Amino acid sequence: MNPDLQRLNPYPFTRLRDLFEGIEQPGHREPVNLGIGEPKQAPPDFVLDAIHANRADFARYPLTGGTAELQAACADWATRRFGLDDGALEPGRNVIPVNGTREALFGIAQAVVGGKDSPAVATPNPLYQIYEGAAFMAGAEPVYVAAGGAGALPDFTALPEATLRRLELVYVGSPANPTGGVMDEAGYRDLFALADAYDFVIAADECYSEIYPDERRPPTGILEAARNAGRTGFERCLAFHSLSKRSNLPGLRSGFVAGDPEIIERFLRLRTYQGNASPLPLQAGAAAAWGEEAHVRANRAAYRERFAAVLEVLGPVLEVAEPDGGFYLWPRVPGGGEAFARELYAREGITVLPGAYLGRDTGNGNPATDRVRIALVDELERCVDAAWRMRRVVEEF
Repeated sequence: MNPDLQRLNPYPFTRLRDLFEGIEQPGHREPVNLGIGEPKQAPPDFVLDAIHANRADFARYPLTGGTAELQAACADWATRRFGLDDGALEPGRNVIPVNGTREALFGIAQAVVGGKDSPAVATPNPLYQIYEGAAFMAGAEPVYVAAGGAGALPDFTALPEATLRRLELVYVGSPANPTGGVMDEAGYRDLFALADAYDFVIAADECYSEIYPDERRPPTGILEAARNAGRTGFERCLAFHSLSKRSNLPGLRSGFVAGDPEIIERFLRLRTYQGNASPLPLQAGAAAAWGEEAHVRANRAAYRERFAAVLEVLGPVLEVAEPDGGFYLWPRVPGGGEAFARELYAREGITVLPGAYLGRDTGNGNPATDRVRIALVDELERCVDAAWRMRRVVEEF
């Protein structure tokens, strides 16, 4: 067996099951799971209709690089969303579909890591654990850069010179899971300068980019930051997008990667060997989803309503605020994240994720130990009910 498999940490939800072992949820309380970022809203009917209309294509092998229709839909959406020049993204060259961002974020490390001695991969701390696992399985050392507070982002420019020289890949989450922080254009420019100076690739995980509080101020993306910095070839830059959160389609396992064409060409070669090709009917559904925005605006409005209602309940008792992007609350809680999550589950049957499961102790303590991640993915009434029940536990803890 590959010895690097032993380096993979248990997934957060495995640790959560262990934390709750032996606890019976109270029978008089309806369980509410706010621990996992899985949207509960129904997927758009027009996407399901497109899949059904193309169901005969389940009899055909799909190409890993995707259909021309889906490539174009992804490129057109990114061009509109990030204000790019027409033709800046060439379908199939600058943009290819992927089977959700998780698959692609893991795979990109296997494609770009290995050219330096003692390679390193930088990741936020707390983090989406795929970044860490991808680094391990690529034979690299994960370098954890602290960003523990609500709205926080890692400062990669503060890394030591010796570490920067070993970097081959930097993962940026924007909007960040779990902190909700959003990288601005100045932050990206600093990162571009580092990437050029030390020869590494920037992988921007933007799967939460379409959930944000102000309709007039969508989060900045790496593609528009690159364009504004004069990097019209998107050198060293990759953006990863998904339909899971944007369109309530986590089961479709569909997204895309866009940016530097030389990296994408080689990444596609690797993915072809891995057999990461999406069924043709699902590609038709994905193309339809990228081409329609009304359901995405309605989705954002629903999240804003949830945030406003829940924060009205929790604001007086917790240090908590609406994130700049994404659908997570990231409050500091009494007793620490693990103890609070266990107590909340035992008393009220509500599941939240201890922050420590998303963070790493690098010698100065785990930056997320005193927090929990709350995913406001359920219906409004259930989120508000859960908030009141959570408030009681806070006040009595």
